[in-house]
Amino acid sequence: MEATAVLQKTKWVIDAMHSEVQFKVKHLMISTVTGSFKTFSGTITSSSEDFENADVQFSIDVKSIFTNQEMRDNHLRNADFFEATKYPTIDFKSTSFKKVNGTDYRLEGNLTMKGVTKPVIAKVDFGGVAKDGQGNLKAGFEVTATINRVDFGVSYNALTEAGGVALGEDIKLIANIQLAKAKAE
Repeated sequence: MEATAVLQKTKWVIDAMHSEVQFKVKHLMISTVTGSFKTFSGTITSSSEDFENADVQFSIDVKSIFTNQEMRDNHLRNADFFEATKYPTIDFKSTSFKKVNGTDYRLEGNLTMKGVTKPVIAKVDFGGVAKDGQGNLKAGFEVTATINRVDFGVSYNALTEAGGVALGEDIKLIANIQLAKAKAE
Protein backbone atom coordinates (compact mmCIF):
# COMPACT_ATOMS: atom_id res chain seq x y z
CA MET A 1 0.00 0.00 0.00
CA GLU A 2 1.42 3.36 -1.02
CA ALA A 3 1.34 6.26 1.46
CA THR A 4 -0.19 9.50 0.26
CA ALA A 5 1.57 12.66 1.44
CA VAL A 6 -0.73 15.25 2.92
CA LEU A 7 0.61 18.73 2.43
CA GLN A 8 0.19 21.11 5.34
CA LYS A 9 -1.44 24.38 4.29
CA THR A 10 -0.08 27.57 5.77
CA LYS A 11 -2.14 30.74 5.94
CA TRP A 12 -0.50 34.14 5.65
CA VAL A 13 -2.24 37.49 6.17
CA ILE A 14 -1.32 40.93 4.88
CA ASP A 15 0.61 43.07 7.34
CA ALA A 16 -1.04 46.36 6.32
CA MET A 17 1.42 48.41 8.38
CA HIS A 18 4.23 47.22 6.10
CA SER A 19 2.31 47.07 2.80
CA GLU A 20 0.99 49.50 0.21
CA VAL A 21 -1.28 49.46 -2.82
CA GLN A 22 -0.69 52.12 -5.47
CA PHE A 23 -1.94 52.95 -8.95
CA LYS A 24 -0.65 55.17 -11.74
CA VAL A 25 -2.55 56.73 -14.62
CA LYS A 26 -1.55 59.11 -17.40
CA HIS A 27 -2.95 62.63 -17.12
CA LEU A 28 -3.28 64.68 -20.31
CA MET A 29 -1.11 61.90 -21.76
CA ILE A 30 2.00 63.89 -20.74
CA SER A 31 2.44 63.06 -17.05
CA THR A 32 1.54 60.41 -14.51
CA VAL A 33 -0.69 60.78 -11.45
CA THR A 34 -0.12 58.35 -8.60
CA GLY A 35 -2.66 57.35 -6.01
CA SER A 36 -3.12 54.68 -3.39
CA PHE A 37 -5.67 52.80 -1.37
CA LYS A 38 -5.14 53.09 2.37
CA THR A 39 -7.34 50.18 3.50
CA PHE A 40 -7.01 46.64 2.14
CA SER A 41 -6.75 43.07 3.35
CA GLY A 42 -5.84 39.69 2.01
CA THR A 43 -4.59 36.19 2.59
CA ILE A 44 -2.36 33.67 0.91
CA THR A 45 -2.76 29.99 1.66
CA SER A 46 0.17 27.87 0.57
CA SER A 47 1.33 24.28 0.78
CA SER A 48 4.93 25.05 -0.15
CA GLU A 49 7.70 27.23 1.23
CA ASP A 50 8.17 28.96 -2.13
CA PHE A 51 4.42 29.82 -2.37
CA GLU A 52 4.02 28.16 -5.76
CA ASN A 53 0.37 27.21 -6.38
CA ALA A 54 -0.73 29.38 -3.45
CA ASP A 55 -4.31 30.60 -3.18
CA VAL A 56 -4.38 34.42 -3.13
CA GLN A 57 -7.35 36.55 -2.04
CA PHE A 58 -7.24 40.32 -1.79
CA SER A 59 -9.79 43.07 -1.12
CA ILE A 60 -9.48 46.87 -1.33
CA ASP A 61 -11.78 49.39 0.37
CA VAL A 62 -12.63 51.77 -2.50
CA LYS A 63 -13.53 54.62 -0.13
CA SER A 64 -9.90 54.61 1.10
CA ILE A 65 -8.64 55.99 -2.23
CA PHE A 66 -6.04 58.73 -1.75
CA THR A 67 -4.42 60.92 -4.42
CA ASN A 68 -3.40 63.81 -2.15
CA GLN A 69 -6.25 65.93 -3.60
CA GLU A 70 -9.52 65.78 -1.64
CA MET A 71 -11.70 67.03 -4.54
CA ARG A 72 -10.21 64.45 -6.91
CA ASP A 73 -10.59 61.67 -4.31
CA ASN A 74 -14.27 62.53 -3.83
CA HIS A 75 -14.78 62.57 -7.61
CA LEU A 76 -13.11 59.15 -7.91
CA ARG A 77 -15.50 57.76 -5.27
CA ASN A 78 -18.63 58.94 -7.13
CA ALA A 79 -20.55 57.39 -10.05
CA ASP A 80 -18.22 58.89 -12.71
CA PHE A 81 -15.52 56.46 -11.54
CA PHE A 82 -15.74 53.80 -8.79
CA GLU A 83 -19.28 54.31 -7.41
CA ALA A 84 -17.90 53.47 -3.97
CA THR A 85 -21.27 53.44 -2.22
CA LYS A 86 -22.69 50.82 -4.61
CA TYR A 87 -19.40 48.92 -5.13
CA PRO A 88 -17.44 49.34 -1.87
CA THR A 89 -14.64 46.88 -2.66
CA ILE A 90 -12.29 45.82 -5.41
CA ASP A 91 -11.66 42.08 -5.06
CA PHE A 92 -9.12 39.63 -6.44
CA LYS A 93 -9.08 35.83 -6.30
CA SER A 94 -6.27 33.86 -7.84
CA THR A 95 -6.62 31.01 -10.30
CA SER A 96 -2.88 30.32 -10.67
CA PHE A 97 0.37 31.29 -8.93
CA LYS A 98 3.42 29.87 -10.71
CA LYS A 99 7.15 30.36 -10.39
CA VAL A 100 8.66 31.56 -13.69
CA ASN A 101 12.25 31.42 -12.47
CA GLY A 102 14.22 32.50 -9.41
CA THR A 103 12.10 35.04 -7.56
CA ASP A 104 9.84 35.82 -10.54
CA TYR A 105 6.27 34.53 -10.43
CA ARG A 106 3.17 34.86 -12.58
CA LEU A 107 -0.11 35.46 -10.74
CA GLU A 108 -3.38 34.95 -12.61
CA GLY A 109 -6.84 35.51 -11.26
CA ASN A 110 -10.15 37.29 -11.43
CA LEU A 111 -10.42 40.97 -10.53
CA THR A 112 -13.85 42.34 -9.68
CA MET A 113 -14.29 46.09 -9.84
CA LYS A 114 -17.54 48.01 -10.11
CA GLY A 115 -19.47 44.75 -10.47
CA VAL A 116 -17.39 43.57 -13.45
CA THR A 117 -15.13 40.51 -13.16
CA LYS A 118 -12.28 40.04 -15.64
CA PRO A 119 -9.17 37.85 -15.70
CA VAL A 120 -5.89 39.64 -14.97
CA ILE A 121 -2.24 38.63 -15.00
CA ALA A 122 0.34 40.10 -12.65
CA LYS A 123 4.11 39.88 -12.37
CA VAL A 124 5.27 39.04 -8.86
CA ASP A 125 8.74 39.43 -7.38
CA PHE A 126 9.12 37.24 -4.28
CA GLY A 127 11.40 39.07 -1.85
CA GLY A 128 11.85 36.11 0.47
CA VAL A 129 10.98 35.12 4.03
CA ALA A 130 12.47 36.47 7.28
CA LYS A 131 11.68 36.77 10.97
CA ASP A 132 10.92 40.19 12.40
CA GLY A 133 12.25 41.52 15.72
CA GLN A 134 9.51 39.67 17.62
CA GLY A 135 10.21 36.32 15.96
CA ASN A 136 7.18 36.48 13.62
CA LEU A 137 7.70 34.94 10.19
CA LYS A 138 7.16 37.44 7.34
CA ALA A 139 7.20 37.13 3.53
CA GLY A 140 7.54 39.94 1.00
CA PHE A 141 6.23 40.42 -2.52
CA GLU A 142 6.04 43.17 -5.12
CA VAL A 143 3.08 42.72 -7.48
CA THR A 144 2.67 44.72 -10.70
CA ALA A 145 -0.06 44.60 -13.33
CA THR A 146 -1.67 46.81 -15.91
CA ILE A 147 -5.42 46.84 -16.46
CA ASN A 148 -7.66 48.82 -18.76
CA ARG A 149 -10.11 50.73 -16.55
CA VAL A 150 -12.76 50.87 -19.30
CA ASP A 151 -12.94 47.05 -19.26
CA PHE A 152 -14.27 47.39 -15.70
CA GLY A 153 -16.84 50.09 -16.42
CA VAL A 154 -14.65 52.98 -15.26
CA SER A 155 -14.99 54.90 -18.50
CA TYR A 156 -15.39 58.55 -17.48
CA ASN A 157 -13.08 60.92 -19.33
CA ALA A 158 -12.91 64.58 -20.22
CA LEU A 159 -11.62 66.14 -23.41
CA THR A 160 -8.86 68.72 -23.48
CA GLU A 161 -8.99 71.96 -25.46
CA ALA A 162 -7.05 70.26 -28.24
CA GLY A 163 -9.55 67.38 -28.36
CA GLY A 164 -7.36 64.85 -26.56
CA VAL A 165 -8.37 62.84 -23.53
CA ALA A 166 -7.58 63.90 -19.99
CA LEU A 167 -7.03 60.39 -18.61
CA GLY A 168 -5.32 57.32 -19.92
CA GLU A 169 -7.23 54.05 -19.98
CA ASP A 170 -4.36 51.86 -18.79
CA ILE A 171 -3.87 51.76 -15.03
CA LYS A 172 -0.63 50.45 -13.61
CA LEU A 173 -1.12 48.68 -10.29
CA ILE A 174 1.74 48.27 -7.83
CA ALA A 175 1.36 46.42 -4.54
CA ASN A 176 4.24 46.02 -2.12
CA ILE A 177 2.99 43.37 0.24
CA GLN A 178 4.41 42.00 3.46
CA LEU A 179 2.67 38.93 4.81
CA ALA A 180 2.68 37.59 8.34
CA LYS A 181 2.37 33.87 8.94
CA ALA A 182 -0.94 33.38 10.72
CA LYS A 183 -0.81 32.01 14.26
CA ALA A 184 -2.09 28.47 14.70
CA GLU A 185 -5.72 28.47 15.76
